[in-house]
Formats: sequence, C-alpha cells, structure tokens
Amino acid sequence: MSFPIPKRVALLGATGSIGTQALDVMRAHPTRFTVTALSAQSNAELLIAQAREFRPAVVVIGDEAKYETVKTALANQPETEVLAGVAALTEIAARPDSDIVLTAMVGYAGLLPTVAAIQAGKDIALANKETLVVAGQLITELVRKYKVKLLPVDSEHSAIFQCLVGEEQNPIEKIILTASGGPFRGRSRTELATVTKAQALKHPNWDMGAKITIDSASLMNKGLEVIEAKWLFGLRDDQIDVVVHPQSIIHSLVQFQDGSLKAQLGLPDMKLPIQYALGYPERLSSDFPRFDFLAYPQFTFEQPDTATFRNLALSFEAMRRGGNAPCILNAANEVAVAAFLRDEIGFLEMSDLVESCLTKVSYLATPSLDDYMHTDQETRRVAQTLVGSGTKSA
Repeated sequence: MSFPIPKRVALLGATGSIGTQALDVMRAHPTRFTVTALSAQSNAELLIAQAREFRPAVVVIGDEAKYETVKTALANQPETEVLAGVAALTEIAARPDSDIVLTAMVGYAGLLPTVAAIQAGKDIALANKETLVVAGQLITELVRKYKVKLLPVDSEHSAIFQCLVGEEQNPIEKIILTASGGPFRGRSRTELATVTKAQALKHPNWDMGAKITIDSASLMNKGLEVIEAKWLFGLRDDQIDVVVHPQSIIHSLVQFQDGSLKAQLGLPDMKLPIQYALGYPERLSSDFPRFDFLAYPQFTFEQPDTATFRNLALSFEAMRRGGNAPCILNAANEVAVAAFLRDEIGFLEMSDLVESCLTKVSYLATPSLDDYMHTDQETRRVAQTLVGSGTKSA
C-alpha cells in the first residue's frame, strides 16, 4: 500500500488566529503535512513552542529585538535556523524546501513574501486578503506566469472556489459574498458614534484577531473581500454582490448564466477552509462538528447598510477606480484600525480617515510593484498626520 508524500508547508503568521488553526489541521494529519518554516511578528513565546513541536528548518521572528530570545530558546534544536526581520520573511517564502506557502500574516506585510513565493514556483494558500487588495492585477499576472495555484483560505472565497470545482466551462453570472453584519448590525450612525473598542472586538460568530474583528465590525473586511474576489475569480465590478446573512452558515454563492445558484454551507469554523486549501484537490477527513439543519430552522438575508457602514461603499468605489486606489484604501484602513484600537479616533472616524486618504493621496492608474510600495508609504504618512491633527474628514 502506498502512502502520499507529505506536503511541505511554510506558514507565515503562525501565531495568529489562522496560523494556530492551520497548525491544528496539520497536527490532525501528521502523515499528510510537514512544517518547513514558521514565522511570527512578535509572539516569541508561542513561536518557540510551535518550533519545538513541529521542528521546522527555519523560524523567523519579525521583531528583531526578540531574535536573541528565540535563538537562545532553540539553541538545543540545531536543525532549526533562526532568522529575524522583514527581509527574512521574503527569503523563507522562496526557499526550495516547501511545496506551498500559507500566508496568514495580517495586512500589507504579506505582499512581498507572497510575490517571492510565487516567483519561486510555490503554490499559495492565501489567507492574507490584503495581498490581492493592494496588488491584485500584479499578483494574478505572476500566478499565470509562474503557473502556480492560488488557493483561497477566507471562508467566503473558499466557498466560491469550492462551488466552481467542476464548473470550469460554465461562465459566472455573478457571485454573492455573505456577511454576518458584525456586532453592530442594525445600529444607527448615532449609536455607532459612541461604541467602544471592547464592543467592537466581540464578533457574534467568528473568533478572529483584533484587526480583522474590527474590520468585520466596520464592514471593511467585506469590502476588502469584494476586491479580493474580483482578482481571484476574474470578475467585473458589476458581477459581485454582498448580502448580510447573520447566521454565517451560507459562506457565499455563485450564480451561473442559467440562473442556477450554488452555495457552500457549514458551521463558522476556519479550520475547514484552511484544510481544504492545504489538502486541495483532496477533501481530507475531519472530526469538525457537523452542521444540523434543525439547529438552524431559519436563514435570513438583508441588504448591507452602506450609508451607515461606509467602508463597504468606499471599497466598491476603490475597486471601480482601480489602479492604486485599493492600495490607498488598505493602508489608510490599517492606520485607522490601529488608531481606533489605541483609542485615538472613534469608530465612525475610521471611515472618515479612509475617505480622506482616497482624495489626498496621489492616484496612479497603472502602478508597478514599486509604485504600490510608495503608495502604501505615502498613505500611511498622510493617515498618521490626519490622526495626529484630529482631522479625519476631507
């Protein structure tokens, strides 16, 4: 009896929500996966524990001040090289000892390692939606050039991807991304003006990191997913809809040219899309909880309130403008969320800051990779100035 060769996985962002759940998946399938690389930005303690368990060839701690801590802790594990800094992330993403790179880093930081991995011929399990938001055209061109797979990990995009298996010859009429609506669904702008950080960090259905949870509360997460979907599935702007589905059981839908709809359903558990991406094209067995229709006797749907939650409207606007506008949107939002988490701006002021940056930062219709990098830097400077001055609106 023959056994499959374990797939070699480089995991960037190992200590975050997606990263730890990905390791749960690989822990459950020790003969199917082996971990070749792990990275973390600042959680040295957890990175050390993960390295001791999975014994990768290399670990990277992004915060160079914690290099000696990690190096010393792993001194008796000579098979594991310890590196630090941003450049090291790009290096390990391109190493020849991995088959697939799971990019679970949060934000713009995932862009350059993803580019390096694609150019090195690695398949990408993409949990870092900002990579396609910032540079979707560039990334999709590189994927075609280097003939690698781009496998979505976001639950919504995984759902679309799964619905399209076997439908390669059938044109998509449109896709419908579902949104939970977050913790403030149904609230007015007056009510949102006074919400606190603690309230915004309580998502009703998903357990995620702080940045993604705030994005979900503001509907920016759904806006970023709209832009990501455009590039993942080669869609026109008018082929993407969003509907609020508070139960978070239908993870997204595809409508074909005959009017038929296909949906992927399941309990809100990120381990399933992670496992699907890592195991693709095979569906690996799991002991995940099974969905029971009788526990969910009703599915409900609503239109998103883009007048109240303006980030979703701003995301559609940035997508329609194209060029570096989505890059501006993303960088401004990263600054806005960080400022909100530091109690420097209010919940509604995050959208004000993003809108202001979209008008103030230089627009480029056909940016290069260097242009994206400069746009990100310029936007962050403008956004930080707006936070510091207390002026968030244009």
